[in-house]
Amino acid sequence: MSAIYESDKVLSEYLLFHFGTADEILPPGRSWPAGMLEALDFAKRTPAHFTSGNVSRGLDLGCAVGRSAFEMSATCDEVIGIDFSHAFIRAAEALRNGESLAYERREEASISTRLQAHAGKDIDGSKLRFLQGDAMDLPEELGSFDRVHAANLLCRLPEPKRLLERLPSLVNPGGELVLATPCTWLEEFTPLENWPVGGTFEWLQQMLTPAFSLQRRAEEPFLIRETARKFQWTTSLVTVWRREAQG
Repeated sequence: MSAIYESDKVLSEYLLFHFGTADEILPPGRSWPAGMLEALDFAKRTPAHFTSGNVSRGLDLGCAVGRSAFEMSATCDEVIGIDFSHAFIRAAEALRNGESLAYERREEASISTRLQAHAGKDIDGSKLRFLQGDAMDLPEELGSFDRVHAANLLCRLPEPKRLLERLPSLVNPGGELVLATPCTWLEEFTPLENWPVGGTFEWLQQMLTPAFSLQRRAEEPFLIRETARKFQWTTSLVTVWRREAQG
């Protein structure tokens, strides 16, 4: 797995991505394109694809610095967030404990702005746990869940098929799975022989059926700010699945 997610630079970008306000990401005073504004709050929008109502257990795979797991905790009695990055998990745990994290928003060259990330006063940290781990090799003692969320993870795994094959045992019958992926397959993360043959959506259908039935699909844009003038604008394919009793 790539070490880039351990760097201070990427940690700061993800703290801003997950917890930055609209004005912190796109400061007022400039005419930002509407598409950039619509791409904010991605980590809040993907867990919103779960059916409304409360459940017992939720799992956020590839949780990064934790925003989606925090959102899931509003409707789950327990949420576990897992990420391969030690830096991301340390940050998520600190936020869970009510700490504010200082980080640098890079403007250009050596110029940066000091910002603070915090989870919010309405978060019940006792409902959350964050663990460093490998989504391709999850421990059996994790058990199963009513909701499993994995956003922008699949195309960053060396062997994504291993996770897909594990999912039926992770999701309880009748439970829901939300997968989001920008389908940006790169050899630096996933060897060519482990890419989907054909389109990612068709591959997911093949891999997840009949254990899961597709409920709906959508596109969700997201925006990662690198500097004051450079942003990553991307759209992620979101698929929502229901775990069948058989399969």
